This record gives sequence, C-alpha cells and structure tokens, in this order.
Amino acid sequence: MWIVKLALRRPYTFTVVSMLIFLLGIGAFKTMSTDIFPDIDIPVVSVIWTYTGISPDDMEKRVITIAERAMTTTVDGLEHMESQSMNGVGVIKVFFQPNVKIEEAVAEITSIQQTILRVLPPNITPPLIVRYSASSVPVLQLAVSSKTLSEQELYDYDLSFLRQQLATVQGASVPLPYGGKPRQIMVDINSAAMYAKGISPNDVTNALNAQNLILPAGTVKIDNREYLVKLNGSPDVVSGFNDLPVKVVNGAIVYMRDVAQIHDGYAVQTNIVRMNGLRGTLLSVLKSQGASTVEIVKRLKARLTEISAGFPAGLDVEQLADQSVFVSAAVNGVIKEAAIAACLTATMILIFLGSWRSTLIIAVSIPLSILVSLMLLDALGYTLNVMTLGGLSLAVGILVDDATVELENMHRNLGIDNKSLTRAVLDGAQQIA
Repeated sequence: MWIVKLALRRPYTFTVVSMLIFLLGIGAFKTMSTDIFPDIDIPVVSVIWTYTGISPDDMEKRVITIAERAMTTTVDGLEHMESQSMNGVGVIKVFFQPNVKIEEAVAEITSIQQTILRVLPPNITPPLIVRYSASSVPVLQLAVSSKTLSEQELYDYDLSFLRQQLATVQGASVPLPYGGKPRQIMVDINSAAMYAKGISPNDVTNALNAQNLILPAGTVKIDNREYLVKLNGSPDVVSGFNDLPVKVVNGAIVYMRDVAQIHDGYAVQTNIVRMNGLRGTLLSVLKSQGASTVEIVKRLKARLTEISAGFPAGLDVEQLADQSVFVSAAVNGVIKEAAIAACLTATMILIFLGSWRSTLIIAVSIPLSILVSLMLLDALGYTLNVMTLGGLSLAVGILVDDATVELENMHRNLGIDNKSLTRAVLDGAQQIA
C-alpha cells in the first residue's frame, strides 16, 4: 500500500512520472526489434564439406570420419555429433552443451578443420561452417522471372547484381538463389577427333591450365614514364579459348577447336523454380540475429525501389512470403485490443459510476501499464514477438479486471459512513489488494 499512500501525498510527482512513462514507453516501442520468434541461442553448428564427384561411401570414410575424430579431441563442450554423407557433399551437425559460448566453439571447429586439410583428398574445398538460429527464417522472398531472358541470364543477374545490392541492407543475409542455371564455361570434347590426332583429355586440361593465366609482371620505365606490364594469357572472349594450341603432333599444331568446342554454358541444373508457368529464380532474404523483421523488410523494399530502374528490360521481380505483414498484424492486433479494452472499460465506468474522473483514470492507466512493460522488455533486451505480444494480450484482460473492480470499490467506500476521498481510496485499494 505504500505506493498508493505516496501517490496521494505526491500527486504532481506521479503526474510527471506518468508523462515520463508515456514518452519513454513510446520511444521503447519505436526502437524495439520486432520479430516473429524470440531470439533463441541454439548451440548447434554445421560443418559442410564439398568434393565434387566423390561417392557417399568415400565421403564418409575419407572426409567425415576424419573430421569427426579431429573435433572430439580439440573442441570443448561437445554434446553429440550427427553426420550425413551424400554424393559430393558431407554434413556434420555438432551439438554443444547449453552453457557453451558458440563463438568460441565456431573458432575451435574452424581451426581444426583447416588443420586436417592436408590428410584429406587433394584439392578438397575447405568446409563451410554455419551456425543455427531459430529465428533464421526468410523474412522476404523474391521471385525473379522474365519472358525474354534465359534461366542462365536470370541466375547470373541474381548472383552478380541483385544479390549484391540486397546484401548491403543492414541486418539482411541473402543466400545463393534457387533455380536457374549457374553459368560455366563448358569444354565439349570430341572423342573421335582426339583419338584421330592422338590427343588425350589430360592434354586438353593441361593446355587450358597452362595458358589461361593472369600473371603479375611489374612495371617498366621508359624515359620519364612508367608502364604497367601485363602477362595476360587469358582470352578476352569465350571464343578465344578455341584458338589455344594443345599439342604438336607430327609437326602440326593441334588447336583446341580441332578436338573440343568451348562455349558459354551452364552447370547441371539441380533445382527448378516456376513462376506463372515460366522458369525463374527465387531469392530468400534471411535476417541476422537480433535484427527487426519489420525494419529489415522496410529497408529491403526501399532498396528494391532504388535499384529497379537498372533492371534489364523484361525482368519481373515479385515479392513473396513477406513476414513483416504477419508481425505488423500481431503488433497492431495487440494495440487494437488494448484500445478496445480501454474504451469499453471507460464507457462502462462512465455509465455505471457516472464519474468523468474515474473514466479518465481507466483510459490512462491501461496504456501506461502496457508502456511500462514495453520499457522493461526493451531494457532487458527482449524483442516484440508472438510470445511477448501474447503475454501483453493476456495482461490487458487482467488490467481491465483490476482497474474496474478497484474503482468500483473505491466508489463503494465513498458511500459508507461519509468517508473522505483519501480514506476511501486507501480502504478500497487495501481491500482489493
């Protein structure tokens, strides 16, 4: 009851405090991160090995087993590990104890996996190490299609331009696009021609590796000028690869065009995206941990508007799976319910008690209570998500009950034995408490 007595003794102080709560609460609401789920730090790390062409059995025995054994002796806080071997790909999921600092664990995994590269198959790619987060879900997806551009051109545009532009948005992470055909320079070997000229596939490979080079050569100074010297053996256009010499056979030079055809092509397509019956690509935008879904999507849409002027003719970008719509609806729902509760309660008080003062108290106390909760959530580092918003929704009902019953009880005490206002307020609050 001390706070009620203090409020009666210091009414102006509490008026100023209420105004301060209103201003700070609105500020906290504007600056808090808004997301679908709360930030959950799951101590799981994935180690992804890739080695094109290796069988699942060899991937397990020659890569995954060695990597797992290395981690058991050098990485602290392990709970258990799970692995899966596929054609050319091996995935190790490393689960840690709940109290492990995941940043240190990632550093330990990275160091030991780099160390064992020498005992693994030659030229294997260093592993991709990825952290898991429950909030790492796409906040926005972009479907890219065109009636005039090929799948290869769409994939290349997504990878080289659109993805690069969106990745600069603060808090956004853009993985590689789905669908499309990844661009590659293809060498189509003519087996019959190679056999006739006595050329092996290894000769073609060596010729390409030896002549497709860019080497630094320094500078040369002539008179009072200094020139940059280039030893650029790489052709400027794809068709130039066909003019590279392969080998001298019986005194005649065999060129690349004699035994192979080099052209601008694409890798084997592993997934297909369709949009309105057309082949296209799909870009998923993830958010970094602790960032606000609503703010990120707002920045992404603004960025898309800026770069849309540079899109090629016929390129269509459609926004899909906008998670900010759901989050904004949840926030607006809580605000709407709180406003309805405050209005209905204030109307009921005005009708049954006939007191404008009590009506004003109800209309002010419920929003201020919610704003205090938002201030505390913001101070403790929490976000506005479906969990915290659900708790606030439930709290509105309790606020309505408490405010209605307490005010009614104070009015009842005012009518008993001609109590003074101060005594009626104290007795009414004490009885409800």
